[in-house]
Amino acid sequence: MLLEATAMTILITGGAGFIGANFALQWMSKIREPIINIDKLTYAGNISNLSPLKNNKNHLFVEGDIGDYELIEGLLSKYKPRAIINFAAETHVDRSIKNPEDFIDTNIVGTFRLLENARSFWSNLKPAEKNDFRFLHISTDEVYGSLSKTDPGFSEEKKYEPNSPYSASKASSDHLVRSYNQTYSLPVLTTNCSNNYGPYQHPEKLIPVVIRNAIALKPIPLYGDGDQIRDWLYVEDHCAALRTVLTSGKVGEVYNIGGETEKTNLEIAYMICAILDRKLPLKSSKNVKNYHDLIINVDDRLGHDRRYAVDISKIRSTLNWGPSETFSTGIDKTIDWYLNNEN
Repeated sequence: MLLEATAMTILITGGAGFIGANFALQWMSKIREPIINIDKLTYAGNISNLSPLKNNKNHLFVEGDIGDYELIEGLLSKYKPRAIINFAAETHVDRSIKNPEDFIDTNIVGTFRLLENARSFWSNLKPAEKNDFRFLHISTDEVYGSLSKTDPGFSEEKKYEPNSPYSASKASSDHLVRSYNQTYSLPVLTTNCSNNYGPYQHPEKLIPVVIRNAIALKPIPLYGDGDQIRDWLYVEDHCAALRTVLTSGKVGEVYNIGGETEKTNLEIAYMICAILDRKLPLKSSKNVKNYHDLIINVDDRLGHDRRYAVDISKIRSTLNWGPSETFSTGIDKTIDWYLNNEN
């Protein structure tokens, strides 16, 4: 528990999920400003992600829903955070295809209710506190749609063309956040990131699937031809970018965050297998001589976008941020983490 309420506190939502948990861990190691951390602990939230903060008096975890007006109102009233950082979202495209309603409830309705609470709280702050307050909304490059192999990367001016229930729900939440700035002057910031990877990622995502299945000598499934292209961003780089946007970003602006590393899903799988061949050599087997022998193609995802790429020139030029990790260094760290944390 926090020892006392303080004016220098931030509130994060979805903070037991992959990106949110990494943000909390990095924040407490570098900033040490108290965090109120809210997470509903659905399939995507894992309280053990936050185990390094278990005894940290400056980290308060609250199990709850961003759509719970009374809960959020009470936390805002008690702790008076200087910022709200909204990580809370349903993010798994396959799940959005099978059950889109959950994505509408969390990503649209939940964001709306969080914005309403933030607007009410912010409206009653003193002038100096109102000026310093920020609502930072974390979104995705998938709202921009799909690119051909020759198209330039997504810029912040790219029109929205979401192609899945997930990306459509995130696009809707982005529009709501913008509207609260335009209509009510709520000081918002929005970031749209490329594909993240790194420690604590949910096991349904591509890179954890490849690593875990390879270690278990199970088939490594790739959708379609495996030639879908994504820009890959190491999660700790993403968290550093978010701190930069929170500190220096211009109210009302959108910032794209990417790793400047485009690779096909097939390239990713072969690269991971090659690293595992070195780190965890296979014993002799008639069926599997190398980990890449486990790669198989499965039926493609419905409406599968072919390519995402992110133009980060705006955040680089205006906020002086760029990724620190190459994909080679980041994936090596990621594989080591999974090998050391199989539980």
